Amino acid sequence: MRRTAATPPPDATPSPEATPGPEATPGPAERAAPPGRVAPVRRGDGAAAGHSAASRNAASPGPDAAPAERAAPPGRAAPPGRVAPRPHVVAVAVTDATPAFELAVPCEVFGIDRSDLVDPWYELRLCAAEPGPLRTAAGLGVPTTYGLDDLVEADTVIVAACARPAQLAPPPGLLAAVRKAHESGRRIVSICSGVYILAAAGLLSGRRATTHWMSAADFAHRFPDVDLDPTALYVEEGSILTSAGTGSAIDLCLHLVRRDHGAAVANEVARRMVVPPHREGGQTQYARLPARPRAGGSGGLAPVLQWARERLHEPLTVAGLAAAAHMSERTFARRFRDELGITPLQWVLQERVRLAQELLETTDDPVESVARRTGFGTAPNLRHHFRRLTSVSPQTYRQVFRSRAVSRSVPPGALPTAPWE
Repeated sequence: MRRTAATPPPDATPSPEATPGPEATPGPAERAAPPGRVAPVRRGDGAAAGHSAASRNAASPGPDAAPAERAAPPGRAAPPGRVAPRPHVVAVAVTDATPAFELAVPCEVFGIDRSDLVDPWYELRLCAAEPGPLRTAAGLGVPTTYGLDDLVEADTVIVAACARPAQLAPPPGLLAAVRKAHESGRRIVSICSGVYILAAAGLLSGRRATTHWMSAADFAHRFPDVDLDPTALYVEEGSILTSAGTGSAIDLCLHLVRRDHGAAVANEVARRMVVPPHREGGQTQYARLPARPRAGGSGGLAPVLQWARERLHEPLTVAGLAAAAHMSERTFARRFRDELGITPLQWVLQERVRLAQELLETTDDPVESVARRTGFGTAPNLRHHFRRLTSVSPQTYRQVFRSRAVSRSVPPGALPTAPWE
């Protein structure tokens, strides 16, 4: 709703000063962008995004400023009577030994001047979350000219992925700063294992969140009050957003741009980064589907498990598996769950989907043939269970992973090492 102080009454006559003269004709830089390009939003006469903190504070109106003196929302031109919009400040909390990629993504998305798309663009601040010189896990020094006080004042607070010591014992100052920022209404974001900091600060209790699939079991054990979704690429719960591992940082950062400035701007940023603006499915398409061994291992069931793997194309029942293990059905089912943590039929389903993944990666077999070879029988049945366990269709999985497959001579059951290992 517009403020009446900034809107002239209907019978008001424009003064000569308010009437644009011939010299006010828009120049080339101010004209609409040609078709196919995102039209930029031009900045007023305010200070540049990279000016000092002192000049920013001096130029920014305080909380007691009159409505007409307050800055317009980021990404919008300032109407007459208002100061030019200030950049949306994104602060990244940096801990020692942080993974380099997860730190680099917000620097790429928010730290590069893209004022040709939206003016002003974001202002990025790297904030030291603990004292002393900070380095990435690869040994690269991270110069941080800001601290936790600056983190609290930012519009968006990002907690980048952190090393195991910070996961187990988060810096107390960082926890306090994240809590204060959340209480002040800031947008809080975690990337990959940065979710440990948000959970330790108490921000995720009763909320849905995600993290890297390899950390899901540990995180769920340490924070049982968090509704963990290990399948999502990122999760948005009000003003709190969490991402899965590594590449999911790109998905989440582009989502933030999309929320702030629209799909056209986010798509253009993705185009310049040479990444898809949105990925189909969740992180389960990249994760292995292992049965969950419990203490004591599954050594006693190893023979029957191998026997079943060799017969996935055949009908498999609990009765048949129990007979192969020389046990009663009830004893077999109880022992199976005790040692593997899942039911026999759940294990069979996982093994069939795993075999289907291998065949989609390493053969040209049509989906109907893959369905028969994996025991699903029909293509619709395969598609249903495959999507349920991996979040994508067999066709999409083949398109994504076929280029990574090894030689066709690799037989099913000899799955190569995953590219992230």
